[in-house]
Amino acid sequence: MEALEKFFAQVKKLQDEEEIIDFCRKYLIHGIPYIFTDNQDEYYEFRKRISQHFNINFYEIYITGSAKLGFSPFKQKKFDYNSDIDVAIISPQLYEKMLEPIYDYQMELRKARKSITVRELDQYHSFLEYTAIGWIRPDKLPLSFDVGILKQSWFDFFKSISYGKSEVGNYKVSAGVFKSYSYFERYTISTLKQIINSQTRIR
Repeated sequence: MEALEKFFAQVKKLQDEEEIIDFCRKYLIHGIPYIFTDNQDEYYEFRKRISQHFNINFYEIYITGSAKLGFSPFKQKKFDYNSDIDVAIISPQLYEKMLEPIYDYQMELRKARKSITVRELDQYHSFLEYTAIGWIRPDKLPLSFDVGILKQSWFDFFKSISYGKSEVGNYKVSAGVFKSYSYFERYTISTLKQIINSQTRIR
């Protein structure tokens, strides 16, 4: 795959932290995503659709992963109909709003008012690990968590804009919320460094 090979060739040439940051911003974060190549209007409308639902700014919506690049560096495969559209929402206000029911849930656990299995507890700990690095991922919540925005209503909305029901086309749309742009960028840079390390080992 030419695009993936070109990407890896560029990654191998990165020499220092500044070059890594520049590459990350240029290719992994900013610009028109692959899924909206030559269709900036549709990209804007897709972001606007999400921003209006959550009452946030349209420019706080990013598309990441293979839908951004056109391929997955980790899976080493092209973006196709089995791929998801991964959306990163960067909104301190929404992040704080979503933390409120987490607080209530945690207090219920502390008071032993919630019944939770060992498997669900492991899943909840995974959720908290992501939250600790500034990223709320509702898909990591255990089944016993069924409070408002952080469960069914969240998935109902993204289901309503998946599989041909929005500008993005016939794909599943998934999303998470970052506390700030800084957290989002640092996480993406960390991901890029994992790719760099994997390519270094191949040399």
